Amino acid sequence: MRAVKYAAAAALVVVAVVAMLGISRLPELGAGGLLHPARRHVVTPAPAGCEDASFAGDDVSLKGWRCRPTGAERGTIVYLHGTSDNRTSAAGAVQRFGPRGFAVVAYDSRAHGESGGEMCTYGFYEKRDLRRVMDTVDKPIILFGTSLGAAVALQEAAGDSRAAAIVAVETFSDLRTVASERAPFFFTAGIIRKAFQLAEAQGRFQVDAVSPKDAAASITAPVLLVHGDADVETPPAHSQRVFAALKGSKRLILVPGAGHNGSLRPEVWNAIERWLDQPDVLHAR
Repeated sequence: MRAVKYAAAAALVVVAVVAMLGISRLPELGAGGLLHPARRHVVTPAPAGCEDASFAGDDVSLKGWRCRPTGAERGTIVYLHGTSDNRTSAAGAVQRFGPRGFAVVAYDSRAHGESGGEMCTYGFYEKRDLRRVMDTVDKPIILFGTSLGAAVALQEAAGDSRAAAIVAVETFSDLRTVASERAPFFFTAGIIRKAFQLAEAQGRFQVDAVSPKDAAASITAPVLLVHGDADVETPPAHSQRVFAALKGSKRLILVPGAGHNGSLRPEVWNAIERWLDQPDVLHAR
């Protein structure tokens, strides 16, 4: 009986030690999850009218597409995808906007798809990549981003007057808030704080510098925000905070019943097209 008790006690000690070791690694796991989203490789060919292209980002090579317009030329849409996605999600934009006279440029963000880079910084370095891509396209330039891409577009537009208009779908307002909201329930405030510190050291960036909401106050171009009102991954309050911070021409569409990555319904695409057709959007400045 005594041997059984000793064995049970020893087992509890082992479980406790394993649990402590596991808890001690949670900040490291959190930082890794933030910096290294799943990489989804490109497995489909470029759509008709598009050709493979390479862009020189900020010390990183970016792989993408250049797509020719089929209608009278009106400008260029630079499409920016979301986290753990790649340029293939631009296919819908190519199909809709090519016939309306817009060239479309889409590329895999750093640490995504076929592009270089090992870490995602949610706009800190990505906005510099976007700036380099914009150097290679014809104006006027419309930035069209979803989720992560929307956040990158807003952050770059704050300091780049070449952005004639921005369509931001399901953006987050700031990295600290959205990453904290998405953290597993067993991540305490202390674990989240340490995870951010590790991510900053490894990624060589500042978490609090990643803020579309703060960038919004400096944006002069017209902005259309789209967000699902049932989005639990990035709640609509994020777009609402960005909307409140914008000083110029702006519109917010809340899509009833839409979750994350579900707000671009046919009627929303139609609304985006009508918005871009307004004379005070592309010709606002």
